[in-house]
Amino acid sequence: MRRRELLKRSLGSALAGGGMAGWLSARQARAEAATAPASGPAFPEARAVTRGPKNHFFGYYDKSPWDATGRYLLAMEIDFIGRDPQKGESLTVGMVDLRQDNRFIPLDTTQAWGWQQGTMLQWLGSAPDREVIYNSVDGDRYVSIIRDVHSGKTRTLPRPVYDVSLDGRQAVTLDFERVNRLRPGYGYVALPERTEHDAAPKDAGIYWMDLATGRNKQILGLDWAANNEALPEFAGAHHWFNHLKLNPSGTRLLFLHRWRPVSTMRFSTRMYTARTDGSDVRFLSRSTLFSHFDWRDDETILAWTSTKEQGNHFYLIDDRTGRHEVFAGGVLTRDGHCSYSPDRKWVLVDTYPDKERRQHLMLYRPADNRLIEIGAYPANPALSGASRCDLHPRWNRDGTQVCFDGSHEPTRQMYVVDVGHVTQA
Repeated sequence: MRRRELLKRSLGSALAGGGMAGWLSARQARAEAATAPASGPAFPEARAVTRGPKNHFFGYYDKSPWDATGRYLLAMEIDFIGRDPQKGESLTVGMVDLRQDNRFIPLDTTQAWGWQQGTMLQWLGSAPDREVIYNSVDGDRYVSIIRDVHSGKTRTLPRPVYDVSLDGRQAVTLDFERVNRLRPGYGYVALPERTEHDAAPKDAGIYWMDLATGRNKQILGLDWAANNEALPEFAGAHHWFNHLKLNPSGTRLLFLHRWRPVSTMRFSTRMYTARTDGSDVRFLSRSTLFSHFDWRDDETILAWTSTKEQGNHFYLIDDRTGRHEVFAGGVLTRDGHCSYSPDRKWVLVDTYPDKERRQHLMLYRPADNRLIEIGAYPANPALSGASRCDLHPRWNRDGTQVCFDGSHEPTRQMYVVDVGHVTQA
């Protein structure tokens, strides 16, 4: 798109005053037009690797669906879209054989799932060519299952998983039933919440688990979060933890503390990091706006947040000092799901739907401040709220392909686009 056309469209949208949260003001539109992606290399058309009549998705942007061989792509299959799941409704976890006409291979069914993050289905770093882990229900508790996709052998762990270390040895998790009530779309509806009437329960929080033995323990409680430098707005609010993420070496954990009155869906956020035993907690962002993020390395976090001095931006945050440095200022001007390429040279990011309901998929190279648009994909207007379809883009293991969830066709499917001619150039 030419920059003049982008400016006109952006200004028109901004002055109309509507659209998704985070849409640009007129002043911001000028800045975006000035830094819009220049004409760059053409990308092949994104190709669907799943097909209807059933719907398929992977979930979040913070893990790769490809196995170590590049042949199998994890996916989840469901009969419906456009509404919240009901208690007792299952989806199918499976994988796509990319070398056999994208054949979908079902592995299991589970009731522990949500639209935004699925069932935390992922390859285990300890055996990324054959073992996956995903969440399930066992009686009155959520659990996780490790499955050998080739032999069918399984073992069950006593807690579900939220994030798994890259080496596949440990996981951290939280109370999915509480998240379901307070942040619909990210938790699970299968089981009732035991702490529903408690604003900040001591026995709900963040848990650590050894994936070899199943040994686990609670490392932080919600009562701690609600009492740590408490704000007046905490009065009457319900608290929860969300978006846990281990650093690359698995030594520290980033987590979000969130709270909201039960009478509204508007919530606020604090960001912390801690060791995996719950010690050495660091309160790194005092802004109550904190959104998508990724660890660049063990001591640096890329995140969309805000500071009093410079406002809303992507920032690089030093985990040791808390220092915030604006990242891609004037170039990446909107919140999106961000992740580093395996070699850490590129950042993959998407946007929420613009005024024309297009979701943009982009590559950004920090070394030379280069932004390249991969494509723009219409968002299905029937999918909104908790059941919306964000692109949630994720890398393959060598940074040559990108997979995303799309709703621009009649059904919800998974797509792959080749980017290696850019990222490996």
